[in-house]
Amino acid sequence: MDTSLLINGYIARGKNVLFEGAQGSLLDVDFGTYPFVTSSNPVAPFAAIGSGVGLDRLKYALGVVKAYLTRVGEGPFPTELTDAGGEYLRTRGYEYGRTTGRPRRCGWLDLVPLRLAARVNGLHGAVVSKLDVLDELAEIPVCTAYELRGKVYTEMPLPVSLLAEAEPVYETLPGWRTDTSGITSWDELPKKAQAYLRFISEGCGVPVAAISVGQRRDQIIWLEEVF
Repeated sequence: MDTSLLINGYIARGKNVLFEGAQGSLLDVDFGTYPFVTSSNPVAPFAAIGSGVGLDRLKYALGVVKAYLTRVGEGPFPTELTDAGGEYLRTRGYEYGRTTGRPRRCGWLDLVPLRLAARVNGLHGAVVSKLDVLDELAEIPVCTAYELRGKVYTEMPLPVSLLAEAEPVYETLPGWRTDTSGITSWDELPKKAQAYLRFISEGCGVPVAAISVGQRRDQIIWLEEVF
């Protein structure tokens, strides 16, 4: 069966078609942290190439990011926590490989690669997942830039090999220290959690479209209709 004909047929009949990226933006062979990348282009525009639909058919790009960062395997990770803080995020967020059980590397949220992801994916909205993992923290650092060889970078430096030398510049936000796992609307969220989400949105230039506060489907809080 010609899947391109099938998908375009659905679109022509007014159906919604959802394309899902299989890897993160930093694993993109062109825009990621080469050579620690995959062998393809998982960024949103390549959904058109892989499926055989026109670029004009892609109406909305939704990016998904955790409320902190993780990485599997090798590669630069400026905000990685190799101390008890990283273990706390790993344990509370259950950051282990689904198939292998391998522990994921954990660290604070980093707005520098988020800006790259927003740009190369053409994001219209973002889902911030696992917000509840941060519920017990009194303070939450967020990386806003890098210090590197006497300069400050708010965008990803080139070549990306320089990331191995980058020192994160943090802004520390107050934690909300409230259980969010049962919250079902924006208005119910603690004001400090709302401020954290606004900080992310303003930092990468993408509105937050949804938040997850747990693993269940009913623990996703949608802030806008995207489909």
